[in-house]
Amino acid sequence: MPENKKIVKKLAAPRPVKQYDLRLYVAGKSPRAVAAFANLKKICEEHMPGCYRIEVIDLLKDPQLAKGDQILAVPTLVRKLPEPVRKIIGDLSNTERVLVGLDLRPAKPARTE
Repeated sequence: MPENKKIVKKLAAPRPVKQYDLRLYVAGKSPRAVAAFANLKKICEEHMPGCYRIEVIDLLKDPQLAKGDQILAVPTLVRKLPEPVRKIIGDLSNTERVLVGLDLRPAKPARTE
């Protein structure tokens, strides 16, 4: 009779998953603020599902919070983690620019002619 042998597969150690801590600074529920949140949510779900936390800060309600992250324009996205801190200003409609800003995609080299 053949002997039962257990086959043991060595699995690679799981890579640590980056957690993204994001703050979106807005001023009320303006069309740009709503668009920025929708664009950010879509990007996060497509490119880092389950690995992000979004905190929306309404500067009309808490204007003093702008000082901590030196917010000069809204909407502004601040990536607190992973470090270094990164900022992206605007409604986040340019997905490529947001992905580069969040370090999810490398920047394309500048064209030389």
